[in-house]
Amino acid sequence: MVKELLENFNPQDYVAILALVTVVIAFVVSITSYPAIINVAIAKNLMDDPDSRSSHSGKVPNLGGIGMYIGIVVPITIVGALLDTKSLLLILGSITLLFFLGLKDDILILSPRKKFTGQLFAALLLIIFTDTRISGLSGILDITIMPYWVSVIFTLFVYLLIINAYNLIDGIDGLAAMLALMASCAFFYLFYVHGDISMVVLAAAVIGVIIPFLFLNFSRRKKMFMGDTGSMILGFIIAVFAVRFIDNSESTIGNVYRSSSPIITLAILFFPLLDTLRIFFIRLVVLRSSPFVADKNHLHHRFLSLGFSHAKTTLIVVFINIVLILVAISCKNMDIHMQLIILLCSGTLLYSFYFIYHWLKP
Repeated sequence: MVKELLENFNPQDYVAILALVTVVIAFVVSITSYPAIINVAIAKNLMDDPDSRSSHSGKVPNLGGIGMYIGIVVPITIVGALLDTKSLLLILGSITLLFFLGLKDDILILSPRKKFTGQLFAALLLIIFTDTRISGLSGILDITIMPYWVSVIFTLFVYLLIINAYNLIDGIDGLAAMLALMASCAFFYLFYVHGDISMVVLAAAVIGVIIPFLFLNFSRRKKMFMGDTGSMILGFIIAVFAVRFIDNSESTIGNVYRSSSPIITLAILFFPLLDTLRIFFIRLVVLRSSPFVADKNHLHHRFLSLGFSHAKTTLIVVFINIVLILVAISCKNMDIHMQLIILLCSGTLLYSFYFIYHWLKP
């Protein structure tokens, strides 16, 4: 009987149920894992020690990424068994590689070159075996179809940029997790519209592990950080969403987002990419130092310097990013270059508003 049910089971008819089951499993697994991880981290002194550039005081467990990994892998393994796809299996393989790299970095410190190599391999594994890549940019700069190897190299660059962008913005409570939650919710909706069940389930798993983590990340008594393990896993999965969404939209004739998917993706990732490009410019051009040497020149540090708390800074950043997503969606039928100009001008203005106001204030 069970065999007959599975043979006649059509996932397309139960997308909402599969997503709900995934969220629940991810939530339960992660919320039961986090306290145990905190206890182990405290017992073994696996803590983040504050230094001159830290925005917190006191030692804090930084192994939240372990709970995220477990909370994503378990529901994807269970629910993924009902889906006829190899994408989820390859994604699990890639995030497992990043999990061990991040764990080593959180415990022992890993060189940027080794992290970069691991990220490159994880992304290349997915690109080559699923052939999911950005083959065009909807006509931005007249780029419609890129040659295969140009497409692969550009997609690799996008993966590395997004992974490291989420790693870099993980500097204050809730920011990286809230932006990842916002991005996952946005892509969840877009993939639901596309009918891409595998990505809907993956987005649901990410949502399920982030919600309980946020309570601990903002907590004063039982605080924990996601560490490099968590930020690399989340960054990689968000990169998977971005590449898959653009690829789906570009390759499907008549798709409602075919002429706007790169702009909508840029809107979803606006703050992480803006802060990353800004910080690299400051470090390379202004300070003439290594782009991988940490400092306190991030935008979230600028908000803190104006007197905003971690929670208020996070809410302001996420709220502005949601506004930018709505702006991008509302402009999706315009010329692609006009969409890009409107998004860049809106994003720059909105994220600069508080600093301009503070500067002009008597």
